[in-house]
Amino acid sequence: MTKIAIPSRDGLVDEHFGHCGYFTVLTVSDDKAVVAEETFAPPAECGCRSNLVETLVNMGVTALVAGNMGQGAADKLRRAGLTVVRGASGPVRQAAEAFLAGRLKDKDELCKAHGHDCLHPLQ
Repeated sequence: MTKIAIPSRDGLVDEHFGHCGYFTVLTVSDDKAVVAEETFAPPAECGCRSNLVETLVNMGVTALVAGNMGQGAADKLRRAGLTVVRGASGPVRQAAEAFLAGRLKDKDELCKAHGHDCLHPLQ
């Protein structure tokens, strides 16, 4: 089983990881079928400054598929053992399917929209 977390808003991949509407977590079987879906609200703080990474790890999430995020957040997720792929868009299920099929590769795009130091690796 694999668990994929996707920052979401209205059933679509939310462009902004740290301030998304909610997270969709898909549990995927070994034959790449979605067997469960759950959502949860993100913490009030920016994603890279919150306990979000620990929450995802405790939920058993192994991959995060996002539209975009700062490098600090991506680094923190990767240090926790998650696969991070940026550059997703569109419906959440389609983004997950593209990731599982190997069609979605990390775009290595940096979010610079909210003007604090999430762009720098967190210690």
